Amino acid sequence: MHYEEKKKHTNNSETPLVSIITPLYNASKFILQNIESVQAQSYSNWEQIIVDDASSDDSASLVQEIAKVEPRITFIQLDENAGAAYCRNLATERARGNYIAFLDSDDYWHREKLERQLKLMQNENASVSFTSYLHIDEDGNPLKKRILAIPKLSYKKQLLNNYVGNLTGIYNAGEIGKIVAPNIRKRQDWAVWLEAIKRSGKPAVGLQEDLAYYRLRKGSISSNKINLVKYNYLFYRSLGFNLIKSGGYLLRFFWEYFFVRPKYIQKL
Repeated sequence: MHYEEKKKHTNNSETPLVSIITPLYNASKFILQNIESVQAQSYSNWEQIIVDDASSDDSASLVQEIAKVEPRITFIQLDENAGAAYCRNLATERARGNYIAFLDSDDYWHREKLERQLKLMQNENASVSFTSYLHIDEDGNPLKKRILAIPKLSYKKQLLNNYVGNLTGIYNAGEIGKIVAPNIRKRQDWAVWLEAIKRSGKPAVGLQEDLAYYRLRKGSISSNKINLVKYNYLFYRSLGFNLIKSGGYLLRFFWEYFFVRPKYIQKL
């Protein structure tokens, strides 16, 4: 493993440091737009920790070139593929910010995303927040689909369905501590936001503004609904639920997914 340490950033109560976690795997087509959207943020006190999961394309070399001239980027390169959960956890371990945010390598942000969201968290005294976001295709074209953020998201409701788009979420690690994702191939982000809400002891606040862009790639795990049944079941098992309880929550998930969740999805 190669690890490049960058200079320290300011982390005070007025302009707290935000650590942005970015796992990277064979995303050379998208990673530059990802980084540019972070660099363009109106809120400038951030660090982006990018963990390359042994990519076979030129993703790593692209990031290395930018990291040479961008001190706010920390680049970690793995010698062997370890999975997204491992990459996120490693980056979280290295994070120095009071706030932790996530942005996968093929997604990107609106330029005022951090500024607006941090202001909301401070005004609402919230430990966890997320926003609405838009879907785009592999080439960046809009898919005319918006996922609306729920204004107040409780632990109970989050347990039934993952309502936090991972690319939109921020939690205050200074208040609730750092959260380790379970080492499961999919849905580990669901577990992170569920735990964050649990630790905070109050609902997550949702900002109903389109501040992030989620890229739907062909053949991705998230685009295969059949596989998601399996991953959802494994998610409940990762919470320590037994076979029967996991099956029961899976049935409740189906109800939430098909009959409740659609009201938070808008066609544009």
